[in-house]
Amino acid sequence: MSGSAVAAFLGGERAQVSHLESGRYGVSAERVRRIATHCSATDKHLVDALASMAEERGKGWWEDYRGILPPGFLDQSELEHHATYMRAVQMLYVPGIFQTAEYARELIASGVTSFQASEVNARVEHRMRRREIFDRPNPPKFEALIHEAALRMRYCSAEVMRAQMDFLHEVSLWPSVTIRIIPFDARITCSVHSMLYAGAVIPQLDTVQIDSAFDADYLDAEAQLVKYRALIEAVEAISLSAAESSKFIQRIAQEM
Repeated sequence: MSGSAVAAFLGGERAQVSHLESGRYGVSAERVRRIATHCSATDKHLVDALASMAEERGKGWWEDYRGILPPGFLDQSELEHHATYMRAVQMLYVPGIFQTAEYARELIASGVTSFQASEVNARVEHRMRRREIFDRPNPPKFEALIHEAALRMRYCSAEVMRAQMDFLHEVSLWPSVTIRIIPFDARITCSVHSMLYAGAVIPQLDTVQIDSAFDADYLDAEAQLVKYRALIEAVEAISLSAAESSKFIQRIAQEM
């Protein structure tokens, strides 16, 4: 249905609908339901979830960094905050949400772009605050599939790497977290790259975040989600068990 037709139904202008679609204007739950009915949207669970999202008016902690960090940082924080569960594949780094401050600082400072000290500090602080989701009474389940290369590549000193491995082992003992390692000798049967699958309150709102060298892409089409769920399952099949991975991480820490 055209924006003009929806605007006529709402008694407004086409530009108003454009602002709603782009997220520049807020929208009430009542208006979401009116638009859904007018557009013959029949998925009750999806409409209920969208209406519930429209009622959220509070600002998340990530808003403290608006204008300080690029919008993608805020998007990732909000995605993790709302996810009911997450499954990550990381080939080259320890997942950001599980990085120590020292490890994160070394990674950020050693990038292609040279940041001022204030921006490095803001990025590190933001990365640490992302772990607040695990302080909830019912934190989201998080499964991380990490390649051995991410644990052995020397981005920083042996002491910092050892501390990172110790913390990753500690994280693996958290009730809502599962860490599984993909060893070098595992045969990788498909093209694998770093990604995060964030499960929503209903599957139609699931999102995949794809890492790239300088940015992240977000995918949410059902055909794409099906492919990435299959990809995660393929990686999971070649990963060590959680118990084996815990011992593996400890062994690498001792070798540092």
